[in-house]
Amino acid sequence: MSNSMKKIIVILFVSVCSLSVIGQDTTSIKPSSIAFKIGLFKFKNTPSTENASQNVIQGGLQFYKGITQHLDLMMNLDFANLKYPFYTSSKINVAKNNEMYTAIDASLNYKLLTDENKLVPYVSAGLGVASIKNNYYTAYVPIGLGLQIKAKQGSYINLLSTYRAEASALTKMHYNHSISYTLPLKLREKKPVMIPPVPVVSDNDDDGVVGSEDDCPNTSGLVKYHGCPVPDTDNDGINDENDKCPNAEGVVKYKGCPIPDTDKDGINDEVDKCPNDKGLSRYEGCRIPDLDKDGVNDEQDKCPTIAGIISNNGCADLQPLVNEISSQLKFESGKVNLSKKIFVSVDTLVVLMQNNANITLVISGHTDNTGTLKINEKLSLQRAIVVSNYLIKKGIDKKRISQKGFADTKPIADNKTLKGRAQNRRVDIEVIY
Repeated sequence: MSNSMKKIIVILFVSVCSLSVIGQDTTSIKPSSIAFKIGLFKFKNTPSTENASQNVIQGGLQFYKGITQHLDLMMNLDFANLKYPFYTSSKINVAKNNEMYTAIDASLNYKLLTDENKLVPYVSAGLGVASIKNNYYTAYVPIGLGLQIKAKQGSYINLLSTYRAEASALTKMHYNHSISYTLPLKLREKKPVMIPPVPVVSDNDDDGVVGSEDDCPNTSGLVKYHGCPVPDTDNDGINDENDKCPNAEGVVKYKGCPIPDTDKDGINDEVDKCPNDKGLSRYEGCRIPDLDKDGVNDEQDKCPTIAGIISNNGCADLQPLVNEISSQLKFESGKVNLSKKIFVSVDTLVVLMQNNANITLVISGHTDNTGTLKINEKLSLQRAIVVSNYLIKKGIDKKRISQKGFADTKPIADNKTLKGRAQNRRVDIEVIY
């Protein structure tokens, strides 16, 4: 090794050592880290460097040490097998086979952002030396641009492209493009061995659980409950281990469960006189009674002791009685008037409506087949109106009565006979509940 090369190495070593001792606030400064590197040496052949390597894959290691938040020291160790492109003027013949090439350099990386950022661009410059087959030594100046990518806590991916300028006679200018993965070096600190004092074991409640682990230190309990008694979550006096319903307050008789309510009517079975039939509290858990068994309960039945129909609120069906009254309302041919004797039957209908305010009537008039349809339509409607007007005159609200005329379209007897035609000249009354 030449004296000049030795001087370069010494200067490089002293520079690195002096940088490492600069005092800085270590907050957010990169700790000592090591990186594994792979890259590409790119040489450019000229007529003076024929038959030498041009593009060579290389491996290497890197060491990083933060100086400030924006300035890092970076040291590179590169190695590769190649035919080094010596200048012909050096009078060194290019080897026929690849030879080991080793390079080491130190650079300062100036970061535009701090390490807290995901992406940190930086510029790099330094000084390096290399050897070829440990026989020849060169010096170079690496100048580059890089991008630091934050991976996980303390780890980084570095992309770096450098131009290595010639700094000695044997150096051939070239490029180095690389990617590396950086890991922090963490030194384990030895923790002092602490000899704990001998604890004083106490068990105030004598339940076998020491006081420091006893959640109920003054009440005797069980180990499984950390020194406390068996819990009673629902506070019903039955502990959870014997309580079949630990989250619902109950009684001993039902093993900690509430008194059951089989029919889900809100009345427990001990009070419910109909425990299997959903009912009401005012009937002691039974349904509303229906004394006359007509399907209308006594609270809705207006005739609770006499069987009736649902449509008449539990009272008797009035239609048969009304049919009997309307059967007497017959008319002479072509006439609309009723005799005073017949109106006595209509008076019965008045009383029925007065006693049953919930009903309305539909009064339908009919004729025999004597006469034209047009005449019979008018005649049948007039017969219905005569009966309606009589009811209204007797005080029945007209809103409770409606009239229809059907002419001879709905006969109930044979119109070929006198008797049949007499039966067809009639008024029918329908009860609406």
